Amino acid sequence: METIQKEREELIEMFGIYFESLYNISPLASRILGTLIVEGCKSGLTFESLVEKLSASKSSISTNLNLLLKMEKISYFTIAGDRKKYFKAAPISDRLKNYQKLLKSEDFILDKMMIYREKTASCPAERCNLENLKAYKQHLLAVEKLVTHTISEFKEIETTNNLNNQ
Repeated sequence: METIQKEREELIEMFGIYFESLYNISPLASRILGTLIVEGCKSGLTFESLVEKLSASKSSISTNLNLLLKMEKISYFTIAGDRKKYFKAAPISDRLKNYQKLLKSEDFILDKMMIYREKTASCPAERCNLENLKAYKQHLLAVEKLVTHTISEFKEIETTNNLNNQ
């Protein structure tokens, strides 16, 4: 049993370090997200249980939960007759949709840059840059297509799991 607890703590720490650098968020917010992924998958975790598990102040937990909610990295639900909120990590499909938004933004900027570069390329370096932009555009389109397909697959899995858990 001690080995499993140590494994759980290592996973949460690994997620914490990863999310801290990926999303540029505080160590506590990162560990909250890691804890919700590792331990909150089944039934969610309450505010009180997060305070206890992470040994942090109520105000720090509250501030970081609100940040994660605003960033759409977590969600919460309530149970009829229970005044508590239960927090869960956002489904993988939702996290991928946020990534998809970033890809679409980059695609938009890339299109603008290509139009600009086509009008202004006046030397070999700028023409090379335009060719790189075109190649990168093809890569970006392939990634967008793959992410869209993956979102569909995860949505299907999540829907099936939600139906089976009702």
